[in-house]
Amino acid sequence: MGLLLTLFAASPALAASYRYWSFWQGSGGNWGYATEGPSTARPADGTTLGFRFSVSKDAGAEAAKPRAGADFEGVCGGTAAAEGRKRVALVVDFGVPADAPAGEAPPQEAPRTACAQVAPDATAAEALASVAKPLRYNGAALLCAISGYPKSGCGEPITDEAQPKPSAATAAPSSGGGSGPSAGLLAGAAAVAALGAAAVWQSRRRRR
Repeated sequence: MGLLLTLFAASPALAASYRYWSFWQGSGGNWGYATEGPSTARPADGTTLGFRFSVSKDAGAEAAKPRAGADFEGVCGGTAAAEGRKRVALVVDFGVPADAPAGEAPPQEAPRTACAQVAPDATAAEALASVAKPLRYNGAALLCAISGYPKSGCGEPITDEAQPKPSAATAAPSSGGGSGPSAGLLAGAAAVAALGAAAVWQSRRRRR
């Protein structure tokens, strides 16, 4: 572990940010980073869920939040409850142009909202699919695209040289598969571990 930390500190060229869809749960009108991914989370009736596409330096609470409030009544207030179904309010924020992959642009500027009516045992992913197809996942069940955006890529690391400059447009409001870029983070850690193993092997060879 100490070797991994040393290599991260000594390798400024390693990716520090990730471009991905983060997953949020609403509580009291505010957003909190989801503790599990949409493919396993089973929201209760009256839940508000948010998804935000952005380049974020850290996975978790520091990622960019959806730019619309976590307001269940505002999204589902006009949808009558139905027996044997649950209502889940969804906020899908495609982000800003600065965070879009090369050659692409967010399909719309403002966050999209929808009220999903799904089976009582439906997952967050199933609720999202009912209102925002097509979805795309990678082999590790990481959510890669919503409504076909982006067309390619999935939680890829962004080098310091390539990542967008911070701006007011990309900052999260103060009120503000896995839920974060777990695949990207694991890939980065694996690369660092490989570098560390190579360094140790070279050192042993020189001693022989």
